[in-house]
Amino acid sequence: MKKVLVIAGPTAVGKTSFSIKAAKMLDAEIISGDSIQVYRGFDIGSGKVTEEETEGIVHHLIDIMDPNESYSAADFQKMARHVIDTNEKMSIICGGTGLYLKSCLYDYTFNEESGTFADESLEAFTNEELYAKLLESDPVQAQKIHPNNRRRLLRSLTIAARTGKPQSEIEAEQSHKMIYDTFIAGCTMDRQKLYERINRRVEMMFEAGLEKEVEGLLKNGCTFDSPAMKGIGYKEWQAYFLGNMSADEVKEEIQKHSRQFAKRQYTWLNHQMPVHWFDISDAKDTERILDEILEWKNTGGDYR
Repeated sequence: MKKVLVIAGPTAVGKTSFSIKAAKMLDAEIISGDSIQVYRGFDIGSGKVTEEETEGIVHHLIDIMDPNESYSAADFQKMARHVIDTNEKMSIICGGTGLYLKSCLYDYTFNEESGTFADESLEAFTNEELYAKLLESDPVQAQKIHPNNRRRLLRSLTIAARTGKPQSEIEAEQSHKMIYDTFIAGCTMDRQKLYERINRRVEMMFEAGLEKEVEGLLKNGCTFDSPAMKGIGYKEWQAYFLGNMSADEVKEEIQKHSRQFAKRQYTWLNHQMPVHWFDISDAKDTERILDEILEWKNTGGDYR
């Protein structure tokens, strides 16, 4: 099996700089697992790595799509696996939601009949009604989805309608085996310190011109219904441009949603993936994990 290193962890913890360090050590290339960094023009709010920050390391799946194009876990699975399978160098996946990582690394199959669009008959229902439907038809899947995550609610209900099987049952039928020899390095740090980093990172986004970036995107044809606008850092601006929220209130919303997202990332990774956690704010612990990664790279053993 091909070896794949994954750099996981909550938002703003420092995954990008660590992935560059690891890529240099391993002579590897990086695959972005981020669902917003694939979009051209969505730079500041997504925390997209700059050309200077890459330090010459090749990055894949960045700036490859227009804002109105949809991008799903199935798309990431196809594209990321293509890079891994055809690249002579080792691949490092940096970041990414849990579902994206799982779809790529495990024998995770997507039912082609489900497609990427929801049944039109479901569109008329409110989020509350959709969640009630899912809770009744597939309570296991309902536990995995926030009641206001309309996109995932629609997708789960659509899969069930078109396949005749609940999504949770379809997923349970898969063996959930990794298809690559994978080492997952989980970046962590003191929770309060992380939240301070998140808050400061959002401050820096505003200082870098996030408001102007969003304004420019809207002028160039994006709307808040565009898939790219669904990410944290962008969706919060809708109330501002409608005149219902101040820029400071938008900043607070982005900070709050980012902290909540970080908490969900920890929970998901701890329950779903075999993660080797290390304190990225501790130089000795960082050296320890780099030594472990190097040992894994140089052996044929299973480090999972």
